[in-house]
Amino acid sequence: MNEAKFQAKLREYAKLIVKIGANVQKGQRVRLQAGVDQVLLTQMVTEECYQAGASYVEVIWECGEINKMHYQYATAETLGAVPHWEEERFKQMTVDLPVRIFIDSSDPDELAGIPADLLSTVRQMRGKVIKKYRDQLDGKHQWLIVAAASPKWAEKVFPGEPEDIAVEKLWDAIFDCVYLKDGEDAEKIWQAHCDLMTQKASWLNEQAFHKLHYTSKNGTDFTVELIPGAKWSGAGDINHTNNTFYVPNMPTEEVFTSPMRGKCEGRLVSTKPLSWSGQIINNFTVDFKDGKVVDCHAEQGEEVLKKMFAMDDGAAMLGEVALVPKESPINQSGLMFFNTLFDENACCHVAAGAGFPEVLDGFLEMSNEEILEKGVNDSLIHVDFMVGSDDLHIVGIREDGSETDIFVNGTWAE
Repeated sequence: MNEAKFQAKLREYAKLIVKIGANVQKGQRVRLQAGVDQVLLTQMVTEECYQAGASYVEVIWECGEINKMHYQYATAETLGAVPHWEEERFKQMTVDLPVRIFIDSSDPDELAGIPADLLSTVRQMRGKVIKKYRDQLDGKHQWLIVAAASPKWAEKVFPGEPEDIAVEKLWDAIFDCVYLKDGEDAEKIWQAHCDLMTQKASWLNEQAFHKLHYTSKNGTDFTVELIPGAKWSGAGDINHTNNTFYVPNMPTEEVFTSPMRGKCEGRLVSTKPLSWSGQIINNFTVDFKDGKVVDCHAEQGEEVLKKMFAMDDGAAMLGEVALVPKESPINQSGLMFFNTLFDENACCHVAAGAGFPEVLDGFLEMSNEEILEKGVNDSLIHVDFMVGSDDLHIVGIREDGSETDIFVNGTWAE
């Protein structure tokens, strides 16, 4: 792709991010977070935000190499501390309710070699301070995570390719996965895409399943209980303060809900690598008993995985179950992205940690304690890991014991 064509495509992507994904409204503040390697896309997104009527766009830059240096040279006490000015910024966000856009171009192995103990300690320290502000934002603002190609990430996805070729291939893959097609109206494509997933979510809501049972030849045999009346959602979400529809993940192929806290049993076998805290976890199994992780093993990154599930009491319980058919374009691409935004939308997944209060009717009027009592898990973390396979079978079980196939051979049964 020549430079002029690439920049035109990147401009289309910026418009998609702002108009369809974040759906920035007139007068809203925007908080845009991006890597220092993404200046051009960040400029375009900033301009599109202003064109959409944003009152102000605050840009926060990140650098993976410098982030790693912090862990190599600074103490845990320093890294884990949240200074007063930073806490005040989080506090101000609960007042301004800015649209938040995250452009992720990070190296999946960004923090390779950093001790798992250090990573978890810093996360716990910061999380205990920040979490209360994060909770106050739930359901009250638009947010979006998208991706951008970088040399380090491209090298991981396309090993052995020259850097420029690998980066170009990764950009092409990203554009394909977010349905940016030459000569076609991306807005119409996304409307149809969201409508389809909304239909699937509506069907699941009508079925009022009590439990889901997962089985696969790879060893997955797992049952999870659902929260009575909790909603399934697909693709989009609503900012409940202004009724703005937005799409928090691009790409997105999932229909999801939060299951009943502490009510699952059995084994889940991972089917894709997980990049967490800048480190790769691969080929792992997770065993649940009485709703909690009681054992886990990984061929790569086992110590990091164990630390993840031990972050706090809620980290060993599930906050999400998500259904993704094997026909997902991300899965059909045959690529391993080593990035959860993409890999979670390639196949069915679950998430350890915090659930979504939004699945409950009237959640904005509930206290955190009431939301927890209803069954939505709470934690410092929310980490998706992939369990979908080509032969995955998911059965929905109702209170009366009647059963209906939801997934057969890795895709929707109907």
